[in-house]
This record gives sequence, structure tokens and C-alpha cells, in this order.
Amino acid sequence: MYTGNYTGTYDESKYNQIKNRDNDGYTTRTVKTKSATDASGNSYTTSVSNDKLTNKDFLNLMIQELKLQDPTKPMDSQRMMDSQLQMSTMETNRAMAASMEKLVATFNQTSLSNATNLIGKNIEDVNTDENGVSKAYSVLSVETLNGEMVVKARQILYYEDVVKDADGNRLAYDANGFIYNEEGEKTGQKIVLKNPGEIVVNEDGKPVILDENDEEVAEHDFVYEGNYTPVYSSEISTIPFENITKVF
Repeated sequence: MYTGNYTGTYDESKYNQIKNRDNDGYTTRTVKTKSATDASGNSYTTSVSNDKLTNKDFLNLMIQELKLQDPTKPMDSQRMMDSQLQMSTMETNRAMAASMEKLVATFNQTSLSNATNLIGKNIEDVNTDENGVSKAYSVLSVETLNGEMVVKARQILYYEDVVKDADGNRLAYDANGFIYNEEGEKTGQKIVLKNPGEIVVNEDGKPVILDENDEEVAEHDFVYEGNYTPVYSSEISTIPFENITKVF
């Protein structure tokens, strides 16, 4: 039971000012609240949602409401303290969330820095080609895309045996074995392949060359030294970092 002396005068305009309301009683601050009523019929706030409303604001509001309360219907102090505790918990959770965001940002930056070591290296991912062989790629860059770390890479289609002419220049030929000159035109000759990029050699260890009539060229200056080089796709693939299964 309330036993104190109440000398204040309830002022609706002051109350609206404290509650940030306009003349029509509507709030002028974006604050979401939930209220309840105690056993005495008093309404009290159970939760407050506003990123700009601090614990200090709540305490000031509580003090002002105590000053302006109806002495015949005093507010439930325990309910008010519960609301203040909820406000403190909200602030603690918000601070913790901000700290976690900073931690995640730092972790992502460190991971990105470490992942740059993959640039220029070859990788395999979880995908396979029509023969069931894991697809291989050469990494061009490492990026973050929509918060996910990815690599940009060109797929290695196959490995091509390196064939050179008498002057030591590399012979240009396609997956079907057709030979091209320096201007990118077909010469009419063809190198025999077992598979794309895998040449056939004769008993002397020299590449087997066919002329435009598909007749074997007995004498030529092309040599094979046992080296090979990758042939890349013209398209750039985006691969999630977590899908990488091998680095080589």
C-alpha cells in the first residue's frame, strides 16, 4: 500500500514529452514496446526494442514515470526492475553481437590472406568429368563472394605433349592433331594422337606425322623431348573454397 506524500501534479503534456509523443499521443521515436497489467490494474513495460535507446534512457524514463504516477495506483517496482534487467540484457547481447561481427571480419581477412597462397597453383574439386576423373584447375585469384570465400580458376582440359621443330619452336596443334602455322592457319599436316594432347611416336621416338592425304611423312624435323604442358579452358570457373579437395 502506498503511504508516502504525493505533492506533484500530473501533467499530460510533460508525460507526452517524456514518452516522445506528439499532441495526438502518437510516439515520435521508433520504439517498439510490449506492455502488461499487474494485479492492481497498472500497466507496465515488459520489453523495449530500439537500437538508440540506452539503459540510461530507461532509468530516466522510469524515474519520470515514478514522479508522475497516480499515487492511488502505484507502479509495481519489481516489474519495473525486471524490465530494466531485460534492457541491460539487450545491451549486453548487442555488444556481444558487435564483438562477434568484428571477430568474424578479422577471421575472414586472415583466411583470405592465407588463401592467396593458392594463386598460381593447381587444385581439384569435388566435381568429376565424363570419365569419372576429378576436374583440375589452375587458380587465378581468391575472392570473397557474398560472404563466402571462392577461387577463380581455369579448368585444365588435358595435358599436351610438347613437340618442337628444328629451330626449337613449339609445334601448335589442336585436340584432333591438326597442325597450325604461326598465323594460326592449318598447314594440312596432322600429328597422330592416342588421346587429346597425347602423341604417337615411331620406333625412333619421333612423332608420327601425316600429310594432307593422311599418308605418313617419313622425313620431318619435329622432335619430342618427353615434356608436356596443360591446356586450359577459355572460361573462368568460380569454385567455393570448401569444395577444394586437393592442391598440387
